[in-house]
Amino acid sequence: MRKDSERLQDILEAIARIEQYAEQGKNVFDQNQLIQVWIAYHLQTIGEAARAVSVDLKLQFPSLPWEQVIGLRNV
Repeated sequence: MRKDSERLQDILEAIARIEQYAEQGKNVFDQNQLIQVWIAYHLQTIGEAARAVSVDLKLQFPSLPWEQVIGLRNV
């Protein structure tokens, strides 16, 4: 089983990868299906990683919108 720290690292890496292409703007996003799929995949990765972190970690950070983050996997 993977550690919470590894799951959190997955989330950080997915965010960084999204930012690589999101900074190009909405017009580029709208016109490029590959970027759309790239970003959707990494949003799913964030949701899956958030779902897999321990209940203890989620309880340590109750102000985070865990259910919304987990919901990203359904994009």
